[in-house]
Formats: sequence, structure tokens, C-alpha cells
Amino acid sequence: MTPSIIEAQKEIVEEFAFFDDWEQRFEHIIELGKSHMDISDDHKSEKYRVRGCQSTVWLYPEFKEGRIHFHATSDAMIVRGLIALLMKVYSGRTPAEIASTPPAFVDELGLNDHLTQGRANGLASMIEQIKLYAVAYGQLEKSHAGNGKEQNA
Repeated sequence: MTPSIIEAQKEIVEEFAFFDDWEQRFEHIIELGKSHMDISDDHKSEKYRVRGCQSTVWLYPEFKEGRIHFHATSDAMIVRGLIALLMKVYSGRTPAEIASTPPAFVDELGLNDHLTQGRANGLASMIEQIKLYAVAYGQLEKSHAGNGKEQNA
């Protein structure tokens, strides 16, 4: 069974608790990035590019059965690792879950304190884009309630 959005954040915090220092944590983030699946070239377009990131980030949402499934990648491995963490928390969730759940794990891990300013801004931009998709799909879901149509961005 898939953990709840809160449980997923707790799992991330527990996972990082095993590392003694930030060098080890960054190595782990990079390893997550290396194992994170890429997205198709069709979705590496300006339409899906996340603004505000120092590296190039693409975030493609897919809305199925009332849940948003995110697909994302970056040209920077550490950013791909951050994406992997965000996907674990937010992908496959309902728009309401996403919109109402802050990324508590970011503060609990102290990510913003240890990332460069550019990376921290990029992380904030990715979270903001995820939240914007959630709001948009939530509104779309309400306006099309009951018609059973699926939508992609």
C-alpha cells in the first residue's frame, strides 16, 4: 500500500537520519538522481519547463482517476535527486492532498539551509509549480465533476 503524503515525508526524514553529515546526504541525493527515471523527450519542452531553477527542469503532470502523476527530470544530477524526493511525496496524490500539504520534509531536513541559494530557489520553484498544477486540476475536477474525462496539461 502506498504511504500517505505525510507518511512519505516522514519516511524521507527517517531515511536521511541515517547519514552523519551533509556530504553523505548530498551523495544520497545524487544517487537518488541517478536512479530517477528520465522523462520522454516529448515532455522536455518549454511548456513543461519550470522557471526559477538555475538548471533546466521539466515537470509534466498527468491527471488520471482523480490523481496527479508527475514526471520530471533535470540536466543536473543533484536536482534530479531533489525531484525524486518531490515525486515520492507529491506524485500520485489528489489535487486537494497536494494543495493542502506543505513540504515539511524540506524544513525538517534543513535542505534550504544546506543548498546553494540557486538550488534552494529552484526547489521552491518546483514545489510552487507542483502546487499550481494541483490547484488547476482541482478546479478542473470541480468544473467537470461527473463527466469522467481525464486531462493532461
